[in-house]
Amino acid sequence: MSSRITGTAAGVPFTALPPPGGGAAPLVVTWHMLDAPRSDAAFAAALPMAGLPAWRVHLGMPMCGARMVGGSTDAVVALMREDPLMSFLHPFVEQASGEFPAALASLRARFPVGEGPIGVLGGSLGGAVALRVLAEGEVPVFAGAVVNAAIRMRSVVELFPGDYPYDAESRQAVDGLDFVAKADAIAGRAPLLVVSGELDHPALRADALDLAAAVGERAELLSIPGLAHPLAEEPGIEPAPQLPTARAVDTGLTDWFRRHLPDASHPG
Repeated sequence: MSSRITGTAAGVPFTALPPPGGGAAPLVVTWHMLDAPRSDAAFAAALPMAGLPAWRVHLGMPMCGARMVGGSTDAVVALMREDPLMSFLHPFVEQASGEFPAALASLRARFPVGEGPIGVLGGSLGGAVALRVLAEGEVPVFAGAVVNAAIRMRSVVELFPGDYPYDAESRQAVDGLDFVAKADAIAGRAPLLVVSGELDHPALRADALDLAAAVGERAELLSIPGLAHPLAEEPGIEPAPQLPTARAVDTGLTDWFRRHLPDASHPG
């Protein structure tokens, strides 16, 4: 991780890892989990994809890492308690996906990644961002991947205690973040790797299987034995040694993106 580059792109914090040997190469953009690893730096340490001949730029999610309020996650926890869907899950995905085009333009101006298609990767709630970029975005994508992702936001809401009091607005919001329902759009955009820990939350595990089946021949499912939902140990904010389960995910992601990588000598 000594070669990592940190900064901000249109206000979005990032941790960038250059390809082996540096220089011009395609771009893979990631969004981290809100469980551990819950910052761009920690996600880069958990899933560095070190052997991939591409720039890997890990973007920070709202109110995480360098954007934590008061240097802690207390503000995020308060939003979860206030309204897990409309104060936390939905606006975080909205903000992260909304700020992505400007961040991407900034990254392209700073790094030798060209103007060609990119790879996208997301973990947990960051997976919803990656899937939204795939399903609804205009940026060309050569391949996508998600890890223990928030595929159906209704399943994520059900992980919080109590019965969520849906109304018309919240039903519209949660249904708009059902990516099994958007599988045709995803399949039409790029091949997708769905990584699912065999010990992930049962509902999220079921959603991963459903998404891979719905996307069809453009999708592959990678099941990871022994992997629960997190990819790193708590607190998951600072870079930490890679866990064996994360290493298995990292290997699968590296192989996947390498298979679909555009010609490294012509990144744009």
